[in-house]
Amino acid sequence: MEWETVIGLEIHAQLATNSKIFSGSSTAYGAEPNTQASLVDLGMPGVLPVLNKKAVEMAIRFGLAINATITPRSVFARKNYFYPDLPKGYQISQFELPVVAQGYLDIELDDGSSKRIGVTRAHLEEDAGKSLHEDFHGKTGIDLNRAGTPLLEIVSEPDLRSAKEAVAYMKKMHALVRYLGVCDGNMQEGSFRCDANVSVRKPGQPFGTRAEIKNLNSFRFIERAIHYEVERQIELLESGGKVIQETRLYDPDQGETRSMRSKEDANDYRYFPDPDLLPVEITATEIEAIRATLPELPTAKKQRFMQTYHLGSYEADALTSSSELGDYFERVAQGTQDAKLAANWLMGGLAALLNKHELEISAAPVAAETLTQLLNRIKDQTLSSTAAKDVLEALWQGEGSVDAIIEAKGLKQISDTSAIEAMLDEIIANNPSQVAEYRSGKDKLFAFFVGQAMRASKGKANPSTVNDILKQKLEG
Repeated sequence: MEWETVIGLEIHAQLATNSKIFSGSSTAYGAEPNTQASLVDLGMPGVLPVLNKKAVEMAIRFGLAINATITPRSVFARKNYFYPDLPKGYQISQFELPVVAQGYLDIELDDGSSKRIGVTRAHLEEDAGKSLHEDFHGKTGIDLNRAGTPLLEIVSEPDLRSAKEAVAYMKKMHALVRYLGVCDGNMQEGSFRCDANVSVRKPGQPFGTRAEIKNLNSFRFIERAIHYEVERQIELLESGGKVIQETRLYDPDQGETRSMRSKEDANDYRYFPDPDLLPVEITATEIEAIRATLPELPTAKKQRFMQTYHLGSYEADALTSSSELGDYFERVAQGTQDAKLAANWLMGGLAALLNKHELEISAAPVAAETLTQLLNRIKDQTLSSTAAKDVLEALWQGEGSVDAIIEAKGLKQISDTSAIEAMLDEIIANNPSQVAEYRSGKDKLFAFFVGQAMRASKGKANPSTVNDILKQKLEG
């Protein structure tokens, strides 16, 4: 019997509040180490935490988007453990009564079907600081700027059965928190990361012993780490060994996971309700007020794009991967009245430039209105598709408007039939043997004449006009 993989993910989404969850300290990224940690974040004697209302509202917003139960009364607890970047010696989190319970997220699989992944809970907690191991000559530096930053920990059911499913779920969740505006999703900065609980079993058997892979912050690393861990556990079990419950780290340079520490259970943390924080009471009126502010969510937008713009599932999925990209596409599609053309250019030429420069669509130097003008020049046959790519590059470099670039670079397409006729007459006259061969049945030579025409016009001749006139002349 084959082995079955069982995966559950714990996603840590840093909430997009301006201040920390229990203090007024800034959450801005990139400040000098230890300049954004207040006495409250450090847990100094005599200070008291005050809950950030915005963090609670963002948690509720997320819960509503995954059709979860919003707990009317949730409680903060102290999770006790020692770590160098945890100055209080405990983390304020939620345990028995989280703010969000029992929701779900549907993911799309490679075969076009969908699968529902249960979300056990999503609870609020504070982040720890950060240990720095570089440039300290064998020592470890501690930066407490991140201590107290609000996190929403999203815990899935063990419903995922492959690394691909785990990545699909992670990507769907990544898009969702960005659509909702509750997290910026910046994985490089650690705003969105996950721990993967991985085990294997024979189909139909009880769950196996799981290993937890900590702090995965890229989709590629998640897939590779899970693949490695599954192979490690299967090899261990088939050789007569046992999987132990432990926490492991993924080393992307070596492409392997390695043991970090034995995995703690809840009783090891000695949870108890935080005596400094009252229970959070959430009314039905407050929940409905937040529900009324929810935006169009990715799944609904994808379906609308498929119905309204007649896009395929793959195209609609790509164009709704972020709210900003979806809005950009709609402005271009409506401006050109050609959704397919807009989709092709967003997923083609523009996407290539964004990837090359590692930019999101919101930072693209080519506005939607400018791309609309460019595509309209293709539609009115002022530009060929090839020339339009040159114009896009120039627009990206800020060389002027669409029409100014076309004029300056001499890229205007030749559609004048008399000029094209004269050019083709000369080409036919200069290539009598090829003309004879074509007329004797060698149809493939048609491409030769088209190539000659495009070369003679320096790529400016309208290909459609060239084809029509050339066919008439060669077959007339």
